[in-house]
Amino acid sequence: MKKILAVLGIWSWVLSAQQSVDLFPLNQVEVTSGVFKEAALTDFEYIKDLDADRLLAPFLREAGLEPKAKSYTNWENTGLDGHTAGHYLSALSMYYASTGDLEAKELLDYSLSELEKAQQANGNGYVGGIPGSKQLWDEIKAGKINASSFGLNNRWVPLYNIHKTFNGLKDAWLHAEIPLAKDMLIDLTDWFMGVTENLSQEQIQDMLRSEHGGLNEVFAEVYAITGDKKYLKLAKDFSQLALLEPLAANEDILTGMHANTQIPKFIGFERINQLEADQEYHNAASNFYDIVTEKRSLSIGGNSVREHFNPVDDFSSVMSSEQGPESCNTYNMLKLSKLLFEDTAEENYIDFYERALYNHILSTQNPEGGFVYFTPMRPGHYRVYSQPETSFWCCVGSGMENHTKYNELIYAKAEDKLYVNLFIPSEVKWEEKQASLKQETRFPEANFTELIWQSRKKTKATLMLRYPEWVAAGALKVYVNGKLQELEAKPGSYIALERKWKNGDRIRMEMPMHLSLEQIPDESGYVSVKYGPLVLAAVTGDEDQKGMFADNSRGGHIANGPFLPLTKAPTFVAKADESLLDQIKPIAGKPLKFTASQLLYPDAYTDLVLQPFYKIHEKRYTIYFKTETPESLAEMQRKLEEQQKAEAYLRSITLDYVAPGEQQPESDHGFDSKDSNSGVHQNRHWRDATGWFSYDLRNKDALAKTLRITYYGKDAGRKFDILVNGQVIASPQFDGTQGNSFFEVDYDLPTDLVKEHEILNVRFEAAPNAVTSGIYGVRLLSEDLK
Repeated sequence: MKKILAVLGIWSWVLSAQQSVDLFPLNQVEVTSGVFKEAALTDFEYIKDLDADRLLAPFLREAGLEPKAKSYTNWENTGLDGHTAGHYLSALSMYYASTGDLEAKELLDYSLSELEKAQQANGNGYVGGIPGSKQLWDEIKAGKINASSFGLNNRWVPLYNIHKTFNGLKDAWLHAEIPLAKDMLIDLTDWFMGVTENLSQEQIQDMLRSEHGGLNEVFAEVYAITGDKKYLKLAKDFSQLALLEPLAANEDILTGMHANTQIPKFIGFERINQLEADQEYHNAASNFYDIVTEKRSLSIGGNSVREHFNPVDDFSSVMSSEQGPESCNTYNMLKLSKLLFEDTAEENYIDFYERALYNHILSTQNPEGGFVYFTPMRPGHYRVYSQPETSFWCCVGSGMENHTKYNELIYAKAEDKLYVNLFIPSEVKWEEKQASLKQETRFPEANFTELIWQSRKKTKATLMLRYPEWVAAGALKVYVNGKLQELEAKPGSYIALERKWKNGDRIRMEMPMHLSLEQIPDESGYVSVKYGPLVLAAVTGDEDQKGMFADNSRGGHIANGPFLPLTKAPTFVAKADESLLDQIKPIAGKPLKFTASQLLYPDAYTDLVLQPFYKIHEKRYTIYFKTETPESLAEMQRKLEEQQKAEAYLRSITLDYVAPGEQQPESDHGFDSKDSNSGVHQNRHWRDATGWFSYDLRNKDALAKTLRITYYGKDAGRKFDILVNGQVIASPQFDGTQGNSFFEVDYDLPTDLVKEHEILNVRFEAAPNAVTSGIYGVRLLSEDLK
């Protein structure tokens, strides 16, 4: 432990040691007011708009019972049936624990009672909504496993799906303390053990290639609940070695991987470490966290593009795509940071947690209701919001949970120490000390917080006050009962205040915020502006926000409206020797708002206001600004103009597009296959087959004329047919002579084949004893570009 030299009377100030801490149960911490309280109330209104019987219908159906209502649409009746109900249980459990709201408890009790009926009808402990459940699990038990990144035995990620049910039951016990949920959870886990007990390690590891959520975490939690080590063994059996081993050795193998498939695995690794002190599991989780937060995350705390980890040295796809960081990724990164903080009490985990909480998680809920899937980083783009009757994406499920648990990490405890981590108006009950601590603050609108100690008698304890990284060295001030304290501490640490506290003692922390710039990780010239922990963004308009409130289509979560040309995006222009920060000024009388009129180009943007991103909704916005000098501006504009013309034209004639090998795009396009493989080459995803694979592409208004396929030049010995709606339109053969580059081939589509079909099934089928080329892109065009 590092000790601060200054000691005054009965006071001592020390930096926190690396030690484990405990979190307070949700029912012992109340968020009392402010933006997080409002977000929780908005969330619960959305939850109440959902029909529990429609969410539960798949479970009753699979148990042979008559559902009370029809299943919801969207992901809920296209293969991921029932996944939302697990999130629903978790959200209700945490909201009830956090608020004591009896309506939440009633909804939770009803949902559990209906699920119990399904479990009892199944008669073996199983409860799930996966279509064709009995056949699927009979196949798995018999050792018949056909796994791919997002499929298992021709079902859409059934392990991921059932993990949500496991997790919902777990949360209903741990947070809402409902005994029925614990019993159902244990029965479900025992059923799963029975299904998989005769599988070899190789078979299980093969199965884990399919997205499976945090199964290892929930099995570890069942061990913690029961103390029975068979569940810990199950957790370790369902830990994917292909991720555990390289990340334990600090190898970054993440480029091209589906991000949210990976993050929950590391949450499970760290939970196993907590229960068994396994250094390999901890190293994997810690190294993964560092790699993602330090090299792969943006200023808002989010990561990925089109759901996948991009190369650490190239964020160009992130900046050009409408499919930016996925909300589920950050939901899970917060879980991981919370566990690592529990194990170490290190402030940097809270620093990331706070960054992601304010700038990503809080921003993903519309103040009027609705959740965000992708948060585009592309300048001048916008977000899409879910609706209760149409939208059942993964980020709706995790979104329901996000805003129920803002109280989970405000405080922590360790013996006689109480950690104050976040500056949110709240009150914590410290039962061991028969005391409470109330926090009154308007942070971030005001840069201070006040803590009031409450107890019947004097109590010796140590308050550990977080000195955030975003406060300058020596700038933080602490007053106790109005008296300024002499402190020696540094940003990124904790200040320990030890004394006998009496009822009514007040501590005031003043935390001056300042402006800073944060470069995009690949240092390609884009910067975001921060004020303290807040990322500032600018509203650039509200026009052409197509589909801003989602319908129930499979692509309804994507902001498919027109792009703002990057040549017209707000840009910071300053001489090489000028400070950008010196030219960003606060607006008098408008807290947290700034102007940068001397920096912004073009002139149409000189009046833009920089404000906290989480306050911007239903608008086009810019978070990252390209930085140029007057000399470099013209060349940058010229290059972008050429790029934009080609991009805009291709976008205008594209009817549909599939990125082969990427999970959600394939799933959204009815992917089917036999003997097919996928991977990443030169940072691009591909798929090939010794059998076949196919996609359903949307032929809007029957305008399709051309099918454009992207190949890699060195693929040799490839021979296959391309079929559209069962008709062969081409039989390519490639001998690998195109060189080390990607190239495109356009295939004409017969008019009589496409004119009456809104959906075109495009199939790649290998010739006998051959393999298809690796397919890197499938694009349906309304023009013949030959």
